Amino acid sequence: MISLSGVMAPGPVTAAAIGMGARSRYAGMLIAIGHGIVEFPLMILIVLGMGRILKLPTAQIVIGLAGGAFLLMMAVGMLKSLRSAEIQETKGAKHKPMLAGIILSATNPYFLFWWATVGLALATTATGMGIWAFALFAVIHWLCDFIWLGALSWASFKGTGLFGSRSQQIVLMICAVALFFFGLFFIYNAASALIKTV
Repeated sequence: MISLSGVMAPGPVTAAAIGMGARSRYAGMLIAIGHGIVEFPLMILIVLGMGRILKLPTAQIVIGLAGGAFLLMMAVGMLKSLRSAEIQETKGAKHKPMLAGIILSATNPYFLFWWATVGLALATTATGMGIWAFALFAVIHWLCDFIWLGALSWASFKGTGLFGSRSQQIVLMICAVALFFFGLFFIYNAASALIKTV
């Protein structure tokens, strides 16, 4: 649910998939592959680099509060975006799809901050369940990008109303509500841990 909410939120990668999809039905899939080239190593580096720090109660509290706050911010942002279905053009749409996926991901502060907060909390939780749980989390998270961006470019190429503004608004509304409750859950757990340390 959290992965889908991040994937389906309008942004430069979404705009690239729709814009480039008008010329190629496979553009979204190629963009997702470029996105994965940045995302998979980032997941591993974040987990490996933060392993010792994450064992500290203080770090877990900070990450929980930051991740929860960021999820709430995302929920509010998604609700605000429901007022307008306009999707801005992006310079990345002028380049090849896979390259666009790499550039738009590596230069997107929103994407990097998400992994430094929400993504970090999810990845470390999965790692605590075992290496296979982490691998499953990583693959499923990326598949959400692959399927959604591929569907957007296909719909754009076909010129149909498969993902019309009304349908997209309903999906975004559901994701925003899910984000809100997950954000409260993260903050509740972090606050409970903070109270225990006082």
